[in-house]
Formats: sequence, structure tokens, C-alpha cells
Amino acid sequence: MVCSKCEKKLGTVAAPDPWKSGSNNATAGSSGRPVNANKLLSSKNKNRFAPYEVKCKTCKARVHQQGSNYCQACAYKQGICAMCGVQILDVKMYKQSTK
Repeated sequence: MVCSKCEKKLGTVAAPDPWKSGSNNATAGSSGRPVNANKLLSSKNKNRFAPYEVKCKTCKARVHQQGSNYCQACAYKQGICAMCGVQILDVKMYKQSTK
């Protein structure tokens, strides 16, 4: 679960999807990135090869999404944004499980 403010921070796919005309990265040249550029060398995030060093604040499990502070299971159980921790959904009367 991600709030509307954190949706802008979500990562995009490096390779364009030419078969999906409505996708965000359908045209490589119009998105502002140079065509035929090496994504490993021109990457903004230098921490690409160590994505698992952030741990969930609740359960101490490894977080698989970059920029997140909570794992998806804890964010779902608590009804919070996985990135910033803002309460999205009131789960007081819900019976939620991750199974």
C-alpha cells in the first residue's frame, strides 16, 4: 500500500515496453532519457546492487522496495503507506490476514 504522495517516488522499468501503447515508458526518446545509454553507468541510484539493506520498522524483515520503510505485509496489516508510514486505511474493525 502506497499513499498518493509516494506514488511519484515509485521506480519505473528501465526497458521500454513497445507492445503496450498506454504504458508510462512506451517511447524511450520522449521520456527525457538518452536512447542507447547504459543504465548501469548512468543510474541515479548508486545503491542498486544492495537493495536489501533496509529493514522493516515493525518486523525487521528485509524490504524489497527501494525507498520503503515497511514491508508490504506490515503495511497491509496496519493500513499504512509502505514508504512514509501515513495511515491510509482504518483497519480497526477489519479481520485482515496475510495468508
